Amino acid sequence: MIPAEDLFRLEDEAATVRLGAAIAHELKPGDAVCLSGPLGAGKSTLARALIRALTTPDEDVPSPTFTLVQAYEGPRLTVAHFDLYRLASPEEARELGLDEALEEGAAVIEWPERLQGHLPLDRLDIEIALTEDGEGRYVRLIPRGGWEGRGLEFGS
Repeated sequence: MIPAEDLFRLEDEAATVRLGAAIAHELKPGDAVCLSGPLGAGKSTLARALIRALTTPDEDVPSPTFTLVQAYEGPRLTVAHFDLYRLASPEEARELGLDEALEEGAAVIEWPERLQGHLPLDRLDIEIALTEDGEGRYVRLIPRGGWEGRGLEFGS
């Protein structure tokens, strides 16, 4: 569980979409957004909102659980969506093209703990947890590297 003093609440999917759009607005080439949380916490929902904000509102954004990575071309930025849940080692992420994705654009990474400390330097770590009633989400944003000092225009 994320400590209560470090988090804010997303009441519904609309709030998650607004957060995804705010993050997308700040995303730059070389950036990573790392999404952590238990199964069903809303990592894929937030990733989908972010990617749709970079591409089009009706972009088909399936969870890459089985394909492991999916790339999307936006008008200002290419973004690769990685789901590392099924990886056995951090080296497998490199084989999937994580370094290349960050050279060409940005990356959204679900299950970043699978990288075992080999995370990109410029990243926004996002921890997501379900509320006690299961209806909302608690979210904590932790900027690292180039994300430090950036603000998000977000109102839940």
